[in-house]
Amino acid sequence: MRVFRGFKHSSIAPACALTIGNFDGVHRGHQAMLALLRSEAQHRALPGCVLTFEPHPRDYFAARAGDPKLAPARITTLRDKLSELERCGVDQVVVARFDTAFANQSPQAFIDNVLLAGLGARYVLVGDDFCFGAQRKGDYAMLDAAGQRQGFDVARMQSYEVHGVRVSSSAVRDALAHGDMDLAAGLLGRPYSVSGHVIHGNKLGRALGFPTLNIRFAHVNPAAVGVFAVRTHGLAAQPLAGAASLGVRQRVDGSQHVLLEVYCLDWPQTLGVEGAYGKLARVELVHKLRDEARYDDMAALSEAIRSDTVDARAFFSAYAGS
Repeated sequence: MRVFRGFKHSSIAPACALTIGNFDGVHRGHQAMLALLRSEAQHRALPGCVLTFEPHPRDYFAARAGDPKLAPARITTLRDKLSELERCGVDQVVVARFDTAFANQSPQAFIDNVLLAGLGARYVLVGDDFCFGAQRKGDYAMLDAAGQRQGFDVARMQSYEVHGVRVSSSAVRDALAHGDMDLAAGLLGRPYSVSGHVIHGNKLGRALGFPTLNIRFAHVNPAAVGVFAVRTHGLAAQPLAGAASLGVRQRVDGSQHVLLEVYCLDWPQTLGVEGAYGKLARVELVHKLRDEARYDDMAALSEAIRSDTVDARAFFSAYAGS
């Protein structure tokens, strides 16, 4: 899969079958749309292309309004989104920067400059609630009329449901916010996971006797927060069971970042103490154990971590026997 930042690249395919969206989570509804895109692209002998955005358009409008609460919690980082898009058979992804100039385009300018001149769209597949252009004035009817007039096909995919529940990024966010990891997995079609390179932390866990793997989550508002029973892939032949905390951490300079801190219950001796640093790991958040909490001293924190490891072992023991 080829990935481009922006659509002004000479190596972008001159024509494509295209779908457009944020694709946060790449859930089962997204997967159904991407399967249809792949089929239509093959029928037309065109590459299947996804146009997505960074930052999320609602992040941009929240910042412009000065109200961070308007921004959605983020399900996936860009890395994980691209990984899932590739797994779904997408040939090409264009990541457009959603800024003032992009937001202020008229619907017709979006069609002319982005879809046609920028991406060479010959087929455009959108969701049933798709809107575009300044003030979201463009809709499916306008896009379809433009397609008939300017020579590209337009199709619309209706909502995708699982057991009568509409699958959407909002539904996934709600499941994760409530710690319902089974529901989230059902909506996603896979266990919810976070991936990234293992980085050095402040070594507090090691000092307490619980050394952790640290992975950054590249957004300040993660959809899932708390302490979880997890499985870590990519470090050993088999997934490593563990307990992990995902949440906002304070840096020394006062700024904040989101960190996933994973304690593996049975550390492979072959890795050694430093063996995981720099490796790319994928951590499945299988079951939520509890919400995060603050502790008055190191002894209380150590006891909480110890209790979490006991609970994680009990979960995996029951999980294996179910």
